[in-house]
Amino acid sequence: MSDREELKARIDNLSDTAARFVARIVDSLSSPTSATTQDPSTWISGTPDWIEYFGLALSVHHGTTIDPLGLTGFETTFSNACESVAWNVERVESTTHRISNLSVTDGEGIPHRLSLKSTAAQRLSETSVHISKLTEAAWIQDVRSSRQRRMRTLELFEEYCRAVDAIVMLRAFRQRNQTPDRYQLVEIPSQIFQSMQDSTVGEFDSDAPVIHCSYRGNPDAARVALDRSDAKITVRRISLDVCSVHAEWQLSSHLPSPVT
Repeated sequence: MSDREELKARIDNLSDTAARFVARIVDSLSSPTSATTQDPSTWISGTPDWIEYFGLALSVHHGTTIDPLGLTGFETTFSNACESVAWNVERVESTTHRISNLSVTDGEGIPHRLSLKSTAAQRLSETSVHISKLTEAAWIQDVRSSRQRRMRTLELFEEYCRAVDAIVMLRAFRQRNQTPDRYQLVEIPSQIFQSMQDSTVGEFDSDAPVIHCSYRGNPDAARVALDRSDAKITVRRISLDVCSVHAEWQLSSHLPSPVT
């Protein structure tokens, strides 16, 4: 029995409600997302089956809901896409910070230690990326001297760069809380933070300092902000020019409405 015949046999045995649900999923797959790649040579964009799998997962997701694919769903879908092309995937958790949450070894045997992020904020920029919470840092609220503030910040980013090769972010573009019409997968190299080692004590005089990072000839490639109110690290205005855009998926305007 072929895969198609086996699938048909299973559908025939479903209840009417389950069959209707499966029909909605099949409908969503009949109007898949349209994928484009700016640079076909990245470790992800260079694997068309990965791009196709992830796009199909987005189609299925929006066959049942208007909500953007959130972080938990993104982490699962990303892992499944990697496994679908026989890449090794390993979950990694830091004992002190939730920094590196996925280690992927691609088809060339190259390991990638990744921190996965997602956003569906309104009015996402076409030229820069914003990370509202890179990691927690409870000490921000307790440290008072600029020298201590600098020391603790540099220690944190030294640890971060040892644990993480890159941040991979899924960005969902949408209008006025509507269903997203486009997703973008961006990789931000952790090396972007290395120039912080050259920062001066004076740059940490404020209780909530903002440190400019230079990278690949861009003196303002990103801005690291210490958020004292929420005890977290925020990264603002990461230039898309110093990142890798693996792919973009345009959602079909004919995707079905979610099941109610």
